[in-house]
Amino acid sequence: MGDSPVVRITLGMFGPEQYHCPASDLLKARGLRPRRKPARKPEALETFLNGPFMDRAGSLDRCPDLSQGGWRRPVHDGVQLWTSHALRMYGEAFPDHSGLRPAPAPWVYLHHGQAPDGVGSVDYRISAWGRCFESPDGRLRELRLPVKRLRTRSPVERAIAALVAAEGASDERVEQVRVLQFALADGRVDPLFEGSRPEALAVYRADGAPAVRALLNSREYRPGPACATCAVAPVCPALERTEGLLGITDRSRPRRTWSSTTGRTHSSCPARGYLRGMRLPVDDHLERGAAAERGRAIHAFLAARHGLRPCTPCRPDVPDDWVPEGFLLPEEEQRLGAKLLRHHAEVCPLRVVGPSPEIRVEPRLTFDDTAADVVVLAEPDLLYRDRDGTLVWRETKTSGSDRPCRDLFDRYPQLALAVRLVGTGVLPGGTGGGRIELEVLQPGGVDLRILDPSDPVTRAAAGATLREQVTAWHAEDRFEAVPGPECSRCEVARWCSARQTPQEPDA
Repeated sequence: MGDSPVVRITLGMFGPEQYHCPASDLLKARGLRPRRKPARKPEALETFLNGPFMDRAGSLDRCPDLSQGGWRRPVHDGVQLWTSHALRMYGEAFPDHSGLRPAPAPWVYLHHGQAPDGVGSVDYRISAWGRCFESPDGRLRELRLPVKRLRTRSPVERAIAALVAAEGASDERVEQVRVLQFALADGRVDPLFEGSRPEALAVYRADGAPAVRALLNSREYRPGPACATCAVAPVCPALERTEGLLGITDRSRPRRTWSSTTGRTHSSCPARGYLRGMRLPVDDHLERGAAAERGRAIHAFLAARHGLRPCTPCRPDVPDDWVPEGFLLPEEEQRLGAKLLRHHAEVCPLRVVGPSPEIRVEPRLTFDDTAADVVVLAEPDLLYRDRDGTLVWRETKTSGSDRPCRDLFDRYPQLALAVRLVGTGVLPGGTGGGRIELEVLQPGGVDLRILDPSDPVTRAAAGATLREQVTAWHAEDRFEAVPGPECSRCEVARWCSARQTPQEPDA
């Protein structure tokens, strides 16, 4: 491993925890990398979603072809459309700069101090990715943080951004600082901090500095999406390594993350899967339709109930106000949801757990398939052990009809990955034994299916489904659109120039 006397900290290291690993961020901050990095093929397309926006934001009056534009790699069609939209929203949010001008260079806070381990000293560099503006006299600074959609920022994020605005590229003229986040999706602006330079420093000392110290002293490994780009993943003690999990052997491709959702969306349209993977804003009318929202609300309700301690099986007396906060359901969907939850009580897995229940609600599972060089992500609804000590993977689905499902792997392809994971014994505490339960809640009752991962027919079907999901995606480079009738139901179609639009009726 190579060491560096410079500690580089970015605001992004303190964002939503599901996208970060503290140990990985610590190693990046301290410049620690393996001396020999494995050679990997780079992606054909640019992977930094908002990079093209930042590249063009300084010249909004002209926007040349973004597929070239100074970037090392071509930009996907959907990202080009997103960038054009983001530039338009930025221009509407800031039609004039209120007497401010772009700073000569991005602001970076510099500090020479004691090393995190107390031995020697290092240079600390703290930065925030955004647009930097200042008044001509240097007394006022404004830091604009681009986000896809507005989100609640933690006190830590606000404090670190305020520090960068106040003390980055140190200038004694600075008196007032302002930090804004602006949404590239709709142009809305949210003030995060506004105050004097001393106030910014006080906020940082109270909320930012403790978080920075905690990061630099962290020993927490949090396997997840960050494992795909982490240089030390091959030797990470917390990342479970498996060989051949996905059923393919090919390490010549770019290293990526894969989940059953990745496979499903890519199969429907490579562009759709790619744009979902880039986390572009979706059409809420399609993404959060009444039926889909009811399913999510039921999952949230059950997750909360199953997470209560002491462990108590769900009961059929569902409260009238069962809908969790943050979900909006029409009355008919609320009634149907309550009915489905009463059916769940008949087969609630907490009825069969042992006296010392081992229950994991929606655990995030991460595996490194070393044969395919792919980080595999999975999130079962429930992992538990029954009274016999058998490991059980439970998936709960909801349906507004009583129509039976004949091909389980075709309808619910995540079951194929579950069969593989349970059957190979790679789950925490697993030994190769266990079962998968599919619980389908329907208006007329509950349909509980049991899958045995040791059954040869089940294993073969699961393996075939996985290979079908993974093979084409693994070989993909351009992720081009396949327009068709499905475009009308695609939640990211607005970012696709090839989308098929409904035909106008003849006059």
